[in-house]
Amino acid sequence: MADKDQGGNRQFSDEELQDLVASSDSGARAPTNRNVALLISGLALAWSLFQLWIAQPMLWFAQYAPVFNSSETRPIHLTFAIVLAFLAYPAFKSSPRGHIPLADWLLAGIGGFCAFYIFLFSDHLATTARSGLPTTTQVVIGATGLLVLLEASRRALGPALTIVGSLFLLYAYMGTGWLIPDLIEHEGLSFTALINAQWLDTAGVFGIPLGVSTAFVFLFVLFGSLLDKAGAGNYFIKLAFAGLGHLRGGPAKAAVVGSAMTGLISGSSIANVVTTGTFTIPLMKRVGFTNEQAGSVEVASSVNGQIMPPVMGAAAFLMVEFIGISYVEVIKHAFIPAVISYIALIYIVHLEALKKDMPALGEAKSFVGMLVKFFVGFAIAGVAFTALIYIVGGLRSVLPGLTGPIMMTVLGLVYLGLVAIAARQPDLKEDDPNDPEIKLPTVGEVYATGLHYVLPIIVLVWFLMVERQSPAKSAFYATSLMLAIIVTQRPLKAMFRGQGGELAAQFKAGLGDLREGLIAGARNMIGIGVATAAAGIIVATVTKTPIGTELAALVEQLSGGVLIIMLVLVGLFSLILGMGLPTTANYIVVSSLMASVVVSLGAQEGLIVPLIAAHLFVFYFGIMADVTPPVGLASFAAAAVSGGDPIRTGFTAFFYSLRTVALPFLFIFNPTLILYGVDLGTWQGIFQAVFVFVIATFAMLLFAAATQGYFLARSRIYESAALLLVAFTLFVPNVWLDMVQSPFREIPPAQFEEVLGEVEEGTRMRLRVEGPDFNTGDTAETTLVMNAEGASAQERIQNSGLLLFPEGDSVRLDEPMFGTATAEKLSSFDFYAEDPVRLAQVQIPRDRIPAQVFYIPALLLLGLVILMQRRRQTKPAF
Repeated sequence: MADKDQGGNRQFSDEELQDLVASSDSGARAPTNRNVALLISGLALAWSLFQLWIAQPMLWFAQYAPVFNSSETRPIHLTFAIVLAFLAYPAFKSSPRGHIPLADWLLAGIGGFCAFYIFLFSDHLATTARSGLPTTTQVVIGATGLLVLLEASRRALGPALTIVGSLFLLYAYMGTGWLIPDLIEHEGLSFTALINAQWLDTAGVFGIPLGVSTAFVFLFVLFGSLLDKAGAGNYFIKLAFAGLGHLRGGPAKAAVVGSAMTGLISGSSIANVVTTGTFTIPLMKRVGFTNEQAGSVEVASSVNGQIMPPVMGAAAFLMVEFIGISYVEVIKHAFIPAVISYIALIYIVHLEALKKDMPALGEAKSFVGMLVKFFVGFAIAGVAFTALIYIVGGLRSVLPGLTGPIMMTVLGLVYLGLVAIAARQPDLKEDDPNDPEIKLPTVGEVYATGLHYVLPIIVLVWFLMVERQSPAKSAFYATSLMLAIIVTQRPLKAMFRGQGGELAAQFKAGLGDLREGLIAGARNMIGIGVATAAAGIIVATVTKTPIGTELAALVEQLSGGVLIIMLVLVGLFSLILGMGLPTTANYIVVSSLMASVVVSLGAQEGLIVPLIAAHLFVFYFGIMADVTPPVGLASFAAAAVSGGDPIRTGFTAFFYSLRTVALPFLFIFNPTLILYGVDLGTWQGIFQAVFVFVIATFAMLLFAAATQGYFLARSRIYESAALLLVAFTLFVPNVWLDMVQSPFREIPPAQFEEVLGEVEEGTRMRLRVEGPDFNTGDTAETTLVMNAEGASAQERIQNSGLLLFPEGDSVRLDEPMFGTATAEKLSSFDFYAEDPVRLAQVQIPRDRIPAQVFYIPALLLLGLVILMQRRRQTKPAF
């Protein structure tokens, strides 16, 4: 039974918490009929095996079985998702969970048929619907499929995505109406054209989002499910508590680190909250955190798991497709913000412990000493990984044909050695956080028990970062190793422990773990599969209607043209659009609508925003919807564990997450924070990256101290303001430099070609273009960047795609060469109107003092704050 805490708030039982996770992630229905339960499990198992089959990169079965292309695998993927959505998710909270009503069987069959139809008749669709000639039967099947998909989305994800998808369908069909602003009005699509675009074509439901879910996301979710089933989740939590539990406020620090490590293998912030929170939240309350604070720390750290590479709630793979950059580039850009955000959260927890003078669990240990050990361990691991790269490189040069077999043999031997080490320790048990006597483990007792769980992660990172293989192939290799581990670890431990008589039983138990892991992975994918399909409705609507191009103008009108207000509005829109949606779906929705808005609005204000920065901006705000009341799903889950008030938990978690809110603004104005333009292939680039990381971490800690109102002692308002000013200066010193010294010098447009031939190759020039807007005819302007690439001015102009026609003191632009980046950026201009499109301004970089000069006054101001607070300091800062 659930009980109530002293404040009268309801605290859920373990059974209710597991039901909460199931309701959101894997389906709450548990049929009592054994055959029905076996059917659901069998379908889930078949889905996992199908995904492993199509992911097999060597295609050894090509001569024996057909090899499907992406337009064939996506419908099969969605067929499994829709059928399982109706079998596993009840229609309403009051709906039966012990059996499946007839209506659900019918919906599962109809939805599955509508999706599978796209696979069965893919050749016929190519000559009819996808050639613009859909048949009546196809339109009926497509319309039915859309309705059933929206219902499946409502069951698996809640009403948010269903409502948003329905509104976008209505907008695409109607085009005009009293609720549709004039700016985004259009003629409206015919019913046939709408269904063709959304269901029968490859750009809507069966478009890129579902393709990413099919090719990448499933394997990573399955990988995480198998890791967790093997015992890695409990191992990571125990390791975090062994390392940090002895510190002041240790349970909260361990919750942050444990959630970070769990975030590596979990695609769900709600599952992360409940999995780690059932152990960490009671311990946080024990050392002095309130119900709301304990829940908020868990929420903030669990949601942050969604911004942590390599999975990022599956958004990393979507960014690869949407932006057109490599997966390694996405990880490079996302890494520093995610890591400094977690470091700052640990510091926030530390400050809360100092403010409340919280005790440590057990014998207190030094925070600084723990940090030193961590960085030493991190450095040793980095050196070892680098040495491995050179060793394998040398092996390839000497024995190119035998490198693969040798590496697999070594990997197998290392695995056997690590399992032998683990067998010397007893298997880790899940502790009871409510036990009156908590005995925290030591790192020495824990780390050896699960080192073999790190091997699949190393394999994943190796193939992604070193071999530069695709995410799908890398995940397949890592998952294959995980399959071997989950089957063999039990019998190997029994063998090393001298329990030969239990080998058969342990092998059978390992096969059981494998089966359950495969089923759990598929059930965790139901919501994501349905979400990516339903989000395809929004993507198709954006491409078929003016909303994608005109939303920027709407935001500009609302903001009055002030860039920072524009960014705040985009952030708010992203928060609202992301409410109630899982990470994958909210990223698809907000990036489809908002990412290009950030880029275009920045360009209109003269700020060149990299596309990856814009996508990370909307992604960060989208996942904050999991925190923010009134629909913060993770906050409600944490409150169910802690017994706290959900709304207060959400607001406290948002306050703890202010650093995650601030980061997107910072890397919009200073893209170096996401290592944009930093070449990690050179020593200079590596040193620059390390410098950026150190400075950004220091700045984020000061930001955390300012927002928490505590540094060395309780801060006065002016001290917090000073700390915010110092943090801002360390993050974006270029803002102050731009006020003092303009970054560019202007040259007359008529002299553009002459100057272009004189500047050094690679110089980034900024061109402001003015001309009539293609849709409205009004004068519009934008700023684009041109890299001086080529030996002569003519060659550089040709490489840029620009077509320039000097006319006295001005320069007229003709429509850029088709297929170039310039043509895409200037596509909103009407080059055939009476008024010409012209080059209004040319700016080239000027030599300036280093922006880091402003660190000097910032550090002097920080020194002044330290002097003032030292007089009031009563306890050590660390």
